[in-house]
Amino acid sequence: MVNTANDTAGQTPAASPWAAVGVSAFDELLYQAILNQPDAGAAGWALLTGSSPARVREACNRLLTLGLLQPPDSMGGLRAVDPRVAIRALIRRRETESELLAATAEEMATAYEAGLLREEPSRLVEVASGEGAIAARLEEMYARAEHEVCLFDTPPYLAPPAPQVDLQADLLSRGIVSRGIYAATGLEDPKVLSRALRMVELGEQARVLPSVPVKLLVVDGCRALLPLNASVAGGYCAVVVWHSAVTEALQKLFELAWQQATPLGQAADGGELSAGERTLIRLLAAGMKDEAVARHLGVSLRTLRRRVSELQERLGAASRFQLGMRASQRGWV
Repeated sequence: MVNTANDTAGQTPAASPWAAVGVSAFDELLYQAILNQPDAGAAGWALLTGSSPARVREACNRLLTLGLLQPPDSMGGLRAVDPRVAIRALIRRRETESELLAATAEEMATAYEAGLLREEPSRLVEVASGEGAIAARLEEMYARAEHEVCLFDTPPYLAPPAPQVDLQADLLSRGIVSRGIYAATGLEDPKVLSRALRMVELGEQARVLPSVPVKLLVVDGCRALLPLNASVAGGYCAVVVWHSAVTEALQKLFELAWQQATPLGQAADGGELSAGERTLIRLLAAGMKDEAVARHLGVSLRTLRRRVSELQERLGAASRFQLGMRASQRGWV
């Protein structure tokens, strides 16, 4: 029977669940008749449904196409397919069609956005002024991330890092890839270094360069956030760039820097180094200057250089570059 149940208001008929898999009301009625009277034939099903034999034959062809009926064979005429099998197959087919439609929507959205940009180029960027507005944009961008977040991290730090740390931690917990390139000058601050290493512990892929060109956040390669100014006197001001050749260029800039950067991470605890030596290796690998490393370790420059020299001798390294390479080969960085 056709589902004629009413909604809570008792006025509008509720949609049949069969409509979700492309079965019309009459086709549903006919299928139910075939299930109840499989040997009635087209003439009998026409009587059961109150329709003409011609209409029944047309509907049977549709049910055959949908996989709800089996074609005639040597054993007899049309037969119904087990509904448990047929309906599951219909659902899977609709799911596949929905996925293809969603992919098509993404392609069409790209064309739509390109058309909007040609019509009104100002749509390309959005300026966020003030710490609160920037924090809101950051939160939105992290929440919308689906695949990967890439960032440049460099001084000056005008705002407390805690909110972004929480956003990155939540991002990593969702299985989104996070890659960060840190400026070595920024890691000279023990708090910044501690934050970076904490992100590595949570799963961030982190690397270090002596300097990075600009603060930058790129989400899924199609949305970017970068500052418009870098002074406290100028206040907080950043720009959000939407998917365009600009975001593609920023992503390529990040990839080039990533190839040149040095991995940042915990030194392996293989028993060959003391805790202090592991920390020293890690700080040297980050590209920090001797003065900053000495401050972080709480030792004099003379003591630091003696320790570096001892490590070079242990590894047979003639230079700090060789020291870094051999430490990396042993899994110390």
